Amino acid sequence: VQLQASGGGSVQAGESLRLSCALSGLTFSNRRVAWFRQAAGKEREFVASFYWSGSTTATQVAPSLQDRFAISRDNAKNTLYLQMDGLKPEDTAVYFCAATRSAVGGRFDYWGRGTLVTVSS
Repeated sequence: VQLQASGGGSVQAGESLRLSCALSGLTFSNRRVAWFRQAAGKEREFVASFYWSGSTTATQVAPSLQDRFAISRDNAKNTLYLQMDGLKPEDTAVYFCAATRSAVGGRFDYWGRGTLVTVSS
């Protein structure tokens, strides 16, 4: 199982980035796949997730980010995306994608290495 995050970089405040997380060895079906971020010296925080179990799908974005961030996925490419608009310096962090083993339980068992996003003012 691998989750490969990409798309990070250095941008100016107000600009946009789209992060990608390519899944291999697992699919979106019957699990939650999510983005987290961790800024230097801070704890990791939840950003957004996509959940799929049976006929139920759901997306969730952290309330403080809902007006600027959006999550989506491409089943054919087995890839999760995070569209980030209106970036702010406080969005600077390493962004990780993660997946649960199944649709039951909330523990994220699989983690990618992360991609660095740096936003300058």
